[in-house]
Amino acid sequence: MKFSTAISTCLSKYATFSGRATRSEFWWFYLFTFLINWIASLVAGNSISMIVSLALVIPLWAAGARRLHDIGRSGWWQLLFITIIGIFVLIYWFVQDTVAEANQYGSYVPPSEA
Repeated sequence: MKFSTAISTCLSKYATFSGRATRSEFWWFYLFTFLINWIASLVAGNSISMIVSLALVIPLWAAGARRLHDIGRSGWWQLLFITIIGIFVLIYWFVQDTVAEANQYGSYVPPSEA
């Protein structure tokens, strides 16, 4: 998935916590949110950066839940980010390859058909 496609997909599924998200979709959107927050803090200051962060936190959590669904885990596992060790576990799961079979969160769509 390309950068622009990932952004439009994640923003169109703003609060959709069901379904699956590919690894590239999640990481491209994560990069987008990081860059937007960084640019907002440079250009407009921390208060605007905080507003941008609040606006993008729900789609980022939704993309994270769909990413965890893609590897067969519940989106509730994102609560591990509260702990230091949990952050590393989540990063490990987020970089896992897609489980190429249907699971309880949806069917597998090969990249050529996406």
